Amino acid sequence: MKLTVVGGGSTYTPELVDGIAGRRVGLAVDEIALVDPDLARLEVVGAFSRRLLAHAGHPARVTTTDDLERGVDGASAVLLQLRVGGQAARASDETFPLVCDCVGQETTGAGGLAKALRTVPVVLDIARRVREVAGDAWIVNFTNPVGIVTRALLAEGHRAVGLCNVAITFQRWTAALLGVEPGSVRLEHVGLNHLSWETGVFVDGVDRLPELLARHADALGEHIGLPGSFMRRLGMVPSYYLKYFYDHDEVVRKQHTEPPRAEVVAGVEKELLDLYGDVAVVTKPAQLAQRGGAYYSEAAVQLVHALTGGMGAEQHVVNVRNGGTLPFLPADAVIEVPAVVDGSGATPLPVPPVPPSAAGLIAHVTSYEHLALDAAVRGGRDRVADALLAHPLVGQYALAERLADELVARNADFLPWAKGSV
Repeated sequence: MKLTVVGGGSTYTPELVDGIAGRRVGLAVDEIALVDPDLARLEVVGAFSRRLLAHAGHPARVTTTDDLERGVDGASAVLLQLRVGGQAARASDETFPLVCDCVGQETTGAGGLAKALRTVPVVLDIARRVREVAGDAWIVNFTNPVGIVTRALLAEGHRAVGLCNVAITFQRWTAALLGVEPGSVRLEHVGLNHLSWETGVFVDGVDRLPELLARHADALGEHIGLPGSFMRRLGMVPSYYLKYFYDHDEVVRKQHTEPPRAEVVAGVEKELLDLYGDVAVVTKPAQLAQRGGAYYSEAAVQLVHALTGGMGAEQHVVNVRNGGTLPFLPADAVIEVPAVVDGSGATPLPVPPVPPSAAGLIAHVTSYEHLALDAAVRGGRDRVADALLAHPLVGQYALAERLADELVARNADFLPWAKGSV
């Protein structure tokens, strides 16, 4: 099987390759095609990926190209892991909202909208070309904001599933706390991408969430950035992205004084690329754990295996069309829930009633995502302002107006419709 990674020059890529190299059974990959416009970076990542596979004794070959059509030709699955604008654009996303004392983050709020505006048109163009060359290939989208980007792909009829590492990371945390094997933990995970909660943690059919909250809430809170006492009162565990909503002002206060995450990641990336370029390095560097995306390789490899019909139906937490799963949302919304995945795609499993405290926020952000996608596809400064006004982290017209102008000015080089408006 040929697996193509678009954005293959990313420092994430060796994490994925290492996951393939370590999988002794199942996913039969014989070619990993890395596609990226940055040929110099691609050559470094590609060469290191070959050494990883060779060291592990895996027979797959790694090819590199800046030609998308060549890279996806014959692929069974195409993974998207793009960053339009690179770390410089991320740094902007994480800082410009602070002028209005709004949280600066690359996947939610005003920064998340900026990223969506830059990314959606590029991804849709890639998906159209993938369909022309490899029409049966599955598109696995890891590109943030995953929910909005996946919604864009599904709206255009592409064979796409969205993937995030939040659920698998929580599965690993809880398995360690409970002293069980990760594979024995089944999550009752519900929400949107980067706006999700664990409402149940089942081991051998028994819900261990009450035990987790009673005994380990403080330990979980250290990961999530919220007090254990608060989570015990909620009766569920929010993802670490919920701190931007539940503790917004404190997060903003810290962001005014701390270096942006983009600055930290840029330093890590430089160190990683230096290591990848060292021919003596043949295993995954420990520094890769600082890059983010923990357990990405496991989640991606397992999902691709299921989509390509490797072992029949499997259960995965993915981003998928709502249909009627959450009755308080439109059918075309994209939600993040457990789903049965096989060669025909992902079918969401029934979800227990969502507590009102979560359902209201889910509905609010879903409305924002609808407007964000409209702005990304059709453009227009006023559509940007409308989307910002609908976001619960903005929600005031004066803030929305100012942030819209700032966003458009900073991203005009990536927004063809904005060229004449700044």
